[in-house]
Amino acid sequence: METDFLVIGSGIAGLTYALKVANRFPDRQVTIITKANADETNTKYAQGGVAGVTDFEKDSFEKHIQDTLISGDGLCNEEIVEIVVKEGVERIQEIIDWGARFDKDPDGDFSLGREGGHSEFRILHHKDITGWEIERALLTAIAKQKNIELVKHCFVIDIITQHHLGYLVTKSTPDIDCYGVYVLNLQTNRIEKILSKITLLATGGNGQIYRTTTNPYIATGDGVAMVYRAKGRIENMEFIQFHPTALYLPGIRGQAFLITEAVRGDGGILRNKNGEAFMEKYDERKDLAPRDIVARAIDSEMKKNGTEHEYLDCRHMDKDKFIHHFPNIYEKCLSIGIDVTKDMIPIAPAAHYSCGGIKTNEWGRTSIRHLYASGECASTGLHGANRLASNSLLEAMVFSHRSFLDSVKEIEGIEFQTTIPDWNASSTGDPKEMILITQSLKELQLLMSDYVGIVRTNVRLERAMNRLDLLHEETEVLYRNTKISPQLCELRNMITAAYLVVKSASFRKESRGLHYNTDYPYKSALVQNVAL
Repeated sequence: METDFLVIGSGIAGLTYALKVANRFPDRQVTIITKANADETNTKYAQGGVAGVTDFEKDSFEKHIQDTLISGDGLCNEEIVEIVVKEGVERIQEIIDWGARFDKDPDGDFSLGREGGHSEFRILHHKDITGWEIERALLTAIAKQKNIELVKHCFVIDIITQHHLGYLVTKSTPDIDCYGVYVLNLQTNRIEKILSKITLLATGGNGQIYRTTTNPYIATGDGVAMVYRAKGRIENMEFIQFHPTALYLPGIRGQAFLITEAVRGDGGILRNKNGEAFMEKYDERKDLAPRDIVARAIDSEMKKNGTEHEYLDCRHMDKDKFIHHFPNIYEKCLSIGIDVTKDMIPIAPAAHYSCGGIKTNEWGRTSIRHLYASGECASTGLHGANRLASNSLLEAMVFSHRSFLDSVKEIEGIEFQTTIPDWNASSTGDPKEMILITQSLKELQLLMSDYVGIVRTNVRLERAMNRLDLLHEETEVLYRNTKISPQLCELRNMITAAYLVVKSASFRKESRGLHYNTDYPYKSALVQNVAL
């Protein structure tokens, strides 16, 4: 298969890029591939909203920029922060024009929310399912484009580069080219190649490397792992954001239900098992401190009290307003016997967002030619050491637009590489025991949660690396000797993503933002990004 523009991922980053290139080049083919259903993305599960300056009487670009820089704890690229904040307003209007509906007050103005780290009310939202609403609007717009093909249930195995033509490719190789991808078509169970002139990675995050995460099951770090194998540049993987308030259910593993930060923005209070509001002990901003501070505070209270969760108290909040703004949270809690007007909500931190990823420049370009990255899989320089709440959807829109602008200039001079060999699976056989994959996955998630979580130490990181080395060796033997399956590929990608997190964390000899190491409890005077 040949396509002019190949988009891997069907969240906000991939879909906005696809719409733009399809409109700009109506005679060129645009192909979107996703390994699950089209709407199964991190975007879909984004509850809170999109941060953007729309009320210029009370808010300003300067305030939003400053909030982002403070949250990023000294590692944000200030030029990128300014680009995203200032260009984001136009991108928000575009998504409204495509049909996204954000809540408004009776007088017709946007009903703006506030979340941790924000100095003003600036979060545009659609109740507590903002991501779902954005995904709905974009997929509706995609369906109207005749030159866009959306291929579901198609798993990307690897990026095709000169390596597949028999050349030695290392991180020092100049001008590594992306020619397309090898994919496992899950409907035909065949490995196929898709050749492309330009490829955009919008593969989302890697939350599934942890035992409990707010991310869906598809968030397995595929894009980051593929770029790393292709000798592309990765950075800042140590900064994993844990959302402070995931709904706690005993024994839960995998995807946890998110209690959006907007609940605290509307007045929700964090309390410990004794009913004490504890955030004032940790930060003067109390329940609206940035997520790294709140997550560590909850973790500290849990350790001190010997509990597996703390509580979010919404009993004092207006019931009708709560149900109107957070209908899904209200119904979810009610379904498990919790009436938020009478009962406190049990919560615990869960892996939520990766601030690092595939290193890009200000136009979304990766270190591999003709390959762009946008969304959570990318490290643009916006988030630094800690993402400011609701900046992620804004970042995805801005960098997908910038990738589109750069692609317009690039596409004319690119030809298909037609000498790419077919995938060779002749020496592999059927896997004899799936338990070899599922058990390794459990081990991976357990070691990452226990050793590389909210609070880290050098000993824990060393243990994590030793166990990852063994998991890597065992999985590579399986990969070489058995037929490829999505489960095996995801495990392999997750081990790579986990390795990058641990290696980056080991390199950073300080505590900064989301990376807190008790062996280095203070920030270093030397501030730098960790690139791999």
